[in-house]
Amino acid sequence: MKNKKRLDQLKFVINDTCRNVDLAKVEHAYLYAVNAHAGQKRLNGDDWIIHPLSVASTLAQWGLDETTLIAGLLHDVVEESSTTQDDLVREFGSEVATLVKGVSKVTAVRLQGSSEAIFVESLRKMIIAMAHDLRVVFIKLADRIHNMETLSALPKEKQIQNARETLEIYAPLAERLGIGRAKSLLEDLAFPYVYAKEYKKVTRESTPYYLHCNENIVLMQETLERDLRREGVEASVSGRAKGYYSLWRKLQRAEIDWDYEKIHDYAAIRIMVESAKDCYVALGIIHELFKPIPKIGVSDFIAQPKPNGYQSIHTKVFGPKGGPVEIQIRTYKMHQQAEYGAAAHWQYAEVKIKAKSGKKLETVKQQNQGYKWIRQLVSWQQELSDSDEFVKAVKFDGFQYRNFVFSPKGDVYDLPQNATPVDYAFAVHTDLGHYISGAKVNGKIVPLKYKLQSGDVCEIIKNKNRNLPRLDWLEFVVTTAAKREIGRELRKRR
Repeated sequence: MKNKKRLDQLKFVINDTCRNVDLAKVEHAYLYAVNAHAGQKRLNGDDWIIHPLSVASTLAQWGLDETTLIAGLLHDVVEESSTTQDDLVREFGSEVATLVKGVSKVTAVRLQGSSEAIFVESLRKMIIAMAHDLRVVFIKLADRIHNMETLSALPKEKQIQNARETLEIYAPLAERLGIGRAKSLLEDLAFPYVYAKEYKKVTRESTPYYLHCNENIVLMQETLERDLRREGVEASVSGRAKGYYSLWRKLQRAEIDWDYEKIHDYAAIRIMVESAKDCYVALGIIHELFKPIPKIGVSDFIAQPKPNGYQSIHTKVFGPKGGPVEIQIRTYKMHQQAEYGAAAHWQYAEVKIKAKSGKKLETVKQQNQGYKWIRQLVSWQQELSDSDEFVKAVKFDGFQYRNFVFSPKGDVYDLPQNATPVDYAFAVHTDLGHYISGAKVNGKIVPLKYKLQSGDVCEIIKNKNRNLPRLDWLEFVVTTAAKREIGRELRKRR
């Protein structure tokens, strides 16, 4: 009876969010997993089946395909039972078996508690698994979410180790894939374990600011719904609180310097409409009702989407009780992209990336260039023989939190934190890096070691003639592309 109820709950989620899923096949996988994990318990005392069921439910919420759901239900059976890889191939086909094997490889990645050689090799395997099929990463992210939700059952040392892994690899990975909901959830689940004192400080000191912002939102919500409806804009209006980890990171910025008064988005109002045109109509209505805050007003990510596909209009206005309130305006489709990223529009035949002979990658009708960083990681793991250099490249370029920097023409470039105009130049084009004379950011000349921020417009002042990169650039550039090209040129000339 208990298993039937659990299965019915999963089917309900699938019916609500997924398309073209054969529920009979999902039920078969579920019962197979129940049998494989019979008698097994998690450290918190739960039946083991609760874990793969939770993973499958998360994948269903993300709207993933039938094969991924089945692999999510079965992702532990080879590792935790007598089931073999061949058993999975016979029972569910090679595609499901390959996904389960890929998840096992990703799970082998440990930041601590293993030798450097084992860690590097695990990281290489993880990247290859990602390149073969992104669905492996979706399953692993869903797996990590439930493991973090039950982390209190582990010994303290394991809690900190797993939480640190989550902050350094899995949350940034979710962000790179555009899965905003998973990124925020993983960060807030890990924060209290890795930075316990900081977590207590931030939650304590920010409480009055959250309360004030929420009071503004309650007053504004009804007004917005009424006036949008009156102007013929069908909209859904809701509130969203900023995560504590995201707040903590923002408070550490030099321009904020722990001044809680300088934070403008403790909570935000989210308005969802049917079309992009309605987004701009809604923006006009909002500014008629509430005064926009000068200078920090509007960010239009519909006209200029972020590299991970995120689209929305953000505007900051003065609330009725004083103080700033952020309002985000997007279509329902944009919201799906913002919450679930790559998973939101997953079409296996269109997004799968194949590796040929372990050397060359090619895409099969890839929907956009948002995941070319995965191909870059695979390229580096083949080219960088030095383990330390490889780990730095992956953790910095692959799993770093990103800034979105604009060219003067409006193109968006995805750069890691602390990236400089020199990093930007090599990201635009390798050749541009060899003509650097100076740089402007937001129209003003800046030093080449200036640290770019999200939203900056960067312009490279070019020399007429190609010139040799300077040795001191290596002291402040952060991207692997810039470091490697500068080093290569200097060695060549030497």
